[in-house]
Amino acid sequence: MKIGDLYFSFTNPSLFMLLTLSLVLLLFHFVTKNGGGKLVPNAWQSLVELIYDFVPNLVNEQIAGNVKQRFFPCISVTFTFSLFCNPQGMIPYSFTVTSHFLITLGLSFSIFIGITIVGFQRNGLHFLSFSLPAGVPLPLAPFLVLLELIPHCFRALSSGIRLFANMMAGHSSVKILSGSAWTMLCMNDLFYFIGDLGPLFIVLALTGPELGVAISQAHVSTISICIYLNDAINLHQTG
Repeated sequence: MKIGDLYFSFTNPSLFMLLTLSLVLLLFHFVTKNGGGKLVPNAWQSLVELIYDFVPNLVNEQIAGNVKQRFFPCISVTFTFSLFCNPQGMIPYSFTVTSHFLITLGLSFSIFIGITIVGFQRNGLHFLSFSLPAGVPLPLAPFLVLLELIPHCFRALSSGIRLFANMMAGHSSVKILSGSAWTMLCMNDLFYFIGDLGPLFIVLALTGPELGVAISQAHVSTISICIYLNDAINLHQTG
């Protein structure tokens, strides 16, 4: 799609992010329609209630102070999005959005910028004191500021790299082995049919752990967001 000198493309990541958003909205809509769920929850309602109960507990554990529930909607949306996007690659002919570095980097940078804005809103210019611990001798201050500022800025990059690397490595290995097993299975040869058992068993053995990694990465990413938010809000204070 061309508009003037700009080109817009509806790519696979765009499609699957739209599908993920639609599935999540439909799930929450059907569970909470007519003013609420059922008194005896079914499997889908139990899933939604589990997600809803999990995120506040995580926020309460990682963020100190009275303002932590203000960030619950943002953290809940981020966790739910990652939770539904990460395991998509386990479905045949699907696409894992979070296995693309551009997607995870955009997500991590937007969250990092938001956390930095929150830090300045809550603490003003005093927010910059995170890079200079109390009691540091003045001659060492410039070096410590530089040493603290670089890791702080790399938080945005590290979050995106961690999610991308875990999703890309695990899903790629499963897809490669699955393709090899399917190719050997389709060959009209007894030798390849017998040899197919090796890759097939490996794929079956990796499916469970890879699904666990996909779910745990949503948890790890959410914990990172909560830790960064706590540092931005409370600075040198302890919860």
